[in-house]
Amino acid sequence: MGVPGRNALINFASGPPAMIADRDAMLRRLHELRSEHRDLDTVIARLDGSAVDQLQLQRLKKRKLKLKDEIAWLEGRLVPDIIA
Repeated sequence: MGVPGRNALINFASGPPAMIADRDAMLRRLHELRSEHRDLDTVIARLDGSAVDQLQLQRLKKRKLKLKDEIAWLEGRLVPDIIA
């Protein structure tokens, strides 16, 4: 008959259409977040050395950290847990 659970793994990998659509949406969102994070990194680097509003700079850094957390969460959702 075959290895138990193997077909389930294959079916899970391909996933139902709704799962694939969700995965595509998550990948798009991940790309958007990474792009915004990179843009903020550039802006912060330019502003950090100049005389700017420190409160605004702090807000940008806080937004960047929030993006980093959301990126990590999405990456965790996209990478399947593999039990060894």
